Amino acid sequence: MQIYFAPLEGITGYIYRNAYEDYFGGIDRYYSPFVVTGDTGIMKNKQKKDILPENNKGISLVPQLLTNRADNFCNAANQMEALGYREVNLNLGCPSGTVVSKGRGAGFLGKTEELQRFLESIFEKCTCQISVKTRIGVESPEEFAALLELFNQYPVCELIIHPRTRSEFYKGKPHMEIFDYAYKHSKNPVCYNGDLFSVQDCQTISEQYPELSSIMIGRGLIARPGFAGNAEQKQTVVAKEMVQEFMGRLLADYREVMSGDIHALFKMKEIWLYLAPGFTNFEKYLKRIKKTNKLGEYQATVANLFEKEELLW
Repeated sequence: MQIYFAPLEGITGYIYRNAYEDYFGGIDRYYSPFVVTGDTGIMKNKQKKDILPENNKGISLVPQLLTNRADNFCNAANQMEALGYREVNLNLGCPSGTVVSKGRGAGFLGKTEELQRFLESIFEKCTCQISVKTRIGVESPEEFAALLELFNQYPVCELIIHPRTRSEFYKGKPHMEIFDYAYKHSKNPVCYNGDLFSVQDCQTISEQYPELSSIMIGRGLIARPGFAGNAEQKQTVVAKEMVQEFMGRLLADYREVMSGDIHALFKMKEIWLYLAPGFTNFEKYLKRIKKTNKLGEYQATVANLFEKEELLW
């Protein structure tokens, strides 16, 4: 079973991907944080930089596109293909209010007629493969049956399903009965995404869906870097020293490309929100990390955390 690294906006850019691959590996495919498209394709230089092949050497990367306009999608897909990418991923899963309010991401799922016209156009015009990352609806899980019927009309190379609605964000438990339905009735290959935080979680999905060829993990790999690489061996141990070196590498790499240490610290703070709860007595350290804007103070706090506390996973 292949393991995919889910995109998390603001975190899993090329700097994070390269460091993660060097220290932990075990990922068959990375997906880029969504690229917002415009009339001429990709709009922002920052997003272009993230998907350039020279910044992703040795990494199997799939660019993810966010739009509700077929022409914009096709223009961006053509740009990706010119860079050597054979597949692009359509984001129909982002639950962010700013994204949904514009009818993009998970917000597009509530406009089925428009979505059908969109899919008809991109699958007719684009020459690269197209995968789809989706939620199961906007408000209700019952929306998914009609959505799956729609997806089944097109040659989606992989349907990546997070079995929550947009309104649920990441709360509550995934609707596994909906994924069961997709597993049995999708005409296209499916991939499971959602609440995978341990080797045991991965093994459970593998045993429950023996013909499933892939799973996608996002928050779990930020919180517990390296655990997925041990899934086949059913091991759970990741050395604390390796995590420490990894976090040091990230800080150094962010400082190298960002203007001013404060911006690098903001990046590190975001990662620590996921990572810190995996340590004993983490609360006081996380509080200090979140408050400080001084590089030396941050480094001292992190050093103390690694010296005095232990990983819980």
